[in-house]
Amino acid sequence: MTKIALITGANKGIGHEIARLLAGQGVTAIVGARDEERGRAAAERLGQPYVRLDVTDEESVAAAAKWVDDAYGRLDILVNNAGISGGHTAVTPSATTTALVREVYETNVFGVVTVTNAMLPLLRRSESGRIVNMSSELGSLSMALDPESPFWSANLLPYNSSKAALNMVTVAYAKELADTPIKVNAACPGYCATDLNAHSGPRTAEQGAAIAVRLATLDADGPTGAYLDDSGVVRW
Repeated sequence: MTKIALITGANKGIGHEIARLLAGQGVTAIVGARDEERGRAAAERLGQPYVRLDVTDEESVAAAAKWVDDAYGRLDILVNNAGISGGHTAVTPSATTTALVREVYETNVFGVVTVTNAMLPLLRRSESGRIVNMSSELGSLSMALDPESPFWSANLLPYNSSKAALNMVTVAYAKELADTPIKVNAACPGYCATDLNAHSGPRTAEQGAAIAVRLATLDADGPTGAYLDDSGVVRW
């Protein structure tokens, strides 16, 4: 039976590569994107379906869930990839506005909760549901506090704290679903060159997508409630 996946923010960057790589494995990779023109264009390039999905709009998310239900009746893989940085210029925490923090959280945290809750009934119908939340090394409290870490100097309050919150969101769902076939993990793609960082990262979007695809296609004995990158476990 063909697996059905939904990837948010899949019209470009890492999300687009996740959809492409999953499709290459025979998965039906639904391109979720809020911009209909760009989303449809990306889906057409991939030969995959498209659904309009704005993670910050509960009505849009509910409509997308209904569309998936009507079209497929279940969901096997959810990749919560949509995210924003809050700007490419570093601003000290004390100079960061509450409005900016709220804006980042609306997508990176609250959007993930909204989408996950809407899609969970469909994931429960899967024999092996998988939820992958796209996190970052910048969400690691351990590395943020380690002066020897390459991320010590990246003190970006909105983005970093949103990814730390997302890690806890991941753990919370993994605990709730521990007695089900659904596995919930946080994927750390590394510093990839995407629109999120003005294409400043040394890794490609395809390289960043690899860990998400691995977690999306875990076997039954795979981990849940984990924070992983290409090389293994990331320090919380």
